[in-house]
Amino acid sequence: MKEIHSKIIWGEELFSYAFPDPHPMSLKRLESFAEELEKIKTPLEMEKPKSASFEEITMFHTPEYVRFVQEKSKTGDTYLDYGDTPAFKGCYEAASYVVGSSMEGIDLILGHRYKHVFLPMGGLHHAKRNAAGGFCIFNDIGVDIIYAREKYGIKDILYIDIDAHHGDGVFYEFLNDPHIYIADVHEDGRFLYPGTGRRDERGEGLAYGTKLNIPLLPGSGDDELLLAYEEIKNFAWEIKVDLIILQAGVDGIRGDPIADLNYTVEGYEKFIIGVHHLAHEICGGKLLILGGGGYNPENTKNGWIKIVELLSREH
Repeated sequence: MKEIHSKIIWGEELFSYAFPDPHPMSLKRLESFAEELEKIKTPLEMEKPKSASFEEITMFHTPEYVRFVQEKSKTGDTYLDYGDTPAFKGCYEAASYVVGSSMEGIDLILGHRYKHVFLPMGGLHHAKRNAAGGFCIFNDIGVDIIYAREKYGIKDILYIDIDAHHGDGVFYEFLNDPHIYIADVHEDGRFLYPGTGRRDERGEGLAYGTKLNIPLLPGSGDDELLLAYEEIKNFAWEIKVDLIILQAGVDGIRGDPIADLNYTVEGYEKFIIGVHHLAHEICGGKLLILGGGGYNPENTKNGWIKIVELLSREH
């Protein structure tokens, strides 16, 4: 009997993290993936979503901000930032499921039960310690990093971000940390939210050289994406890490309504396969994949299913 290496965290609780239409991050992006997941009959088992506690969320976020979200979650009548991230009734509970499920992915991997875990509704990389941003209420990645260190004693983590938008909520929160290696491929901030992620930002102080931004011009396609992968591979070969976290946003695939990159699904898949190989080469395969952004339901379906198919082949 073949050893099972991978698991998917998926369940109806994660469907609650969706903003009302016509917001780009609506339920349709999850429904399209769910329908296709049902069709392909993957051999991978599903892990039920878990909810994070107030104490767990405040490993990264300030208590004041978390209490603010709790309060606005009761009425859903305002924005949690400057206009991108509206509150909705139950938004605290919905965001808590994203964080808790992401932490469960860390447990499954670092508890040596699985090598790879895929959480499609994860990767909320814009939220800051004290604020929402870019459709992201809580930053599950930031919590994951601190949780992995505190519970499992690991120090060195590689965070790779392929989302069309720069992962500012992770990048700047760990800018001075020499043990958090970040490689972020994104549409150039001169043309797209959040306007950050310049090439010359490499980390600060003792962390200089541990960060890598690869901004791409609008219209960039598979050639540019796969060149970026080669650069990340060279960057990663020079470090030793205990875990890779991949934010695998599909909003760089052509046809996304709010980004301007031009990857094909096949190019996206090649990048993901490359990161999977890299994980086996530099950290024993330990890889947490988070679905990230993507606002064309056809792309979320096709891109995330490629991840499921990749992990199923290793089943």
